Amino acid sequence: MKIGEVVGLLKGSFPALSISKVRYLEAEGLISPHRVGNGYRQYSQADVERLRFALTAQRDEYLPISVIRERLTELDATGTSTGPVARVIAAHGRRLDDGPTDLDGLLERTGVSEEELDELIAIGLVAADAHGRFDSRAVRTVSLAREIHALGVPLRNLRMLRTSAEREADVIDQAVQHKRSRSSSAGEEAAAELAGRVGELHALLLRRAVDALA
Repeated sequence: MKIGEVVGLLKGSFPALSISKVRYLEAEGLISPHRVGNGYRQYSQADVERLRFALTAQRDEYLPISVIRERLTELDATGTSTGPVARVIAAHGRRLDDGPTDLDGLLERTGVSEEELDELIAIGLVAADAHGRFDSRAVRTVSLAREIHALGVPLRNLRMLRTSAEREADVIDQAVQHKRSRSSSAGEEAAAELAGRVGELHALLLRRAVDALA
């Protein structure tokens, strides 16, 4: 299919999506459309699903492009689909096993103890919704917190990461207010893109700071 058709398919879920955005994600290596003899790109259903995954990760998790690329690479390596569709086992941009879960499911998926999860909830890293369910971000957050803790960082020290993220979110919110005032969807798209860039910059600065300690 042509790029305009791709945008049309996804625009219902991502109203601010544009042709330039699709081309940007292609340039970042998230999709690889087939080039036909006349130089035009032909996008497959695989490309559509990879785009859906990437756009959802940006919108819902504010992930930087580098992390989304890593996740897609991981899914490509571990996926089970052998058909023409991308080896991303996803529904509306999420892996099928990454949907909302209850407390017991969160404990099972992440491997943390009840005491560890209680501490993560107490310091505000994760929270259940009104129905007592935890979304895919909570699952990923707890998993990462467990890995960080295993590397020697006390869970209570992760509170500073939460407060740092909240300060960065305030900066992003102020930066996109003018777009939100015109269109809520455009504001969300701008916030997601800016959050991704801020996340990448934060990672670079953190690595530089750690290297300086060596």
